[in-house]
Amino acid sequence: MPYDKDAGVIDNGNVVRRWITYIAGIYLLTLGLGLAIRAGIGISPQSSLTRTMTLVLPPLSQGTFNLLLEVLMLILTFLVLPRAFKLQNLFSLVPALILAALLDFNLMAAKWISLAPYAANLALLFLADAMLAFGLFLMIRANLVLMPIDLFVNTLQKKTGRKWGNIKTVFDCTLLAVSAGIGLLFLGGPHFIREGTIINAVLVGQYIKLYFFLYKKFQARKLKPVESAT
Repeated sequence: MPYDKDAGVIDNGNVVRRWITYIAGIYLLTLGLGLAIRAGIGISPQSSLTRTMTLVLPPLSQGTFNLLLEVLMLILTFLVLPRAFKLQNLFSLVPALILAALLDFNLMAAKWISLAPYAANLALLFLADAMLAFGLFLMIRANLVLMPIDLFVNTLQKKTGRKWGNIKTVFDCTLLAVSAGIGLLFLGGPHFIREGTIINAVLVGQYIKLYFFLYKKFQARKLKPVESAT
């Protein structure tokens, strides 16, 4: 896992609490995605692909395409390492289904947002990425079920022995290339790939690092009185 070095942040306690944390994380992640889309200056590679598909096949929602992508990733996970695939991996489709439903809900809830000044859209994207990253942080902390996409990246890491971060970068770039290709083929040009896509790629990782840092600082402050009392 990419966050093994931050194992002190992982919650291995009460399962109910962890599931509440996990679902709250999914909600904030999808809210961040919804706001990033409404900012209109570029979104993440994964979101750009599923968003582009909503223009190619308008009757289907982005949540539906996101779920289809997760199913495809689960199939690819099996094909890459069939012997390592476990039946419990199918359970990863449950949070994927929740994410799809919440994504459509938050896109609808944020539909009224339309900002004219570029600076306002940029500020909205920064806020969206902060929410998205915090959602991911909560999901990592809950330490429950990997989404099929993350499961696929992890499986590729096991198969190739390459660094997780490098594989994730190649994976994201592949999704971006597929999104651009579909845009050129069916829509006359790439859609949703702009400067915000690069900003998203940089900011989300930095935000997550910040949340890990702040959480560790908070935990250290909580422990200090106990240590001094003993």
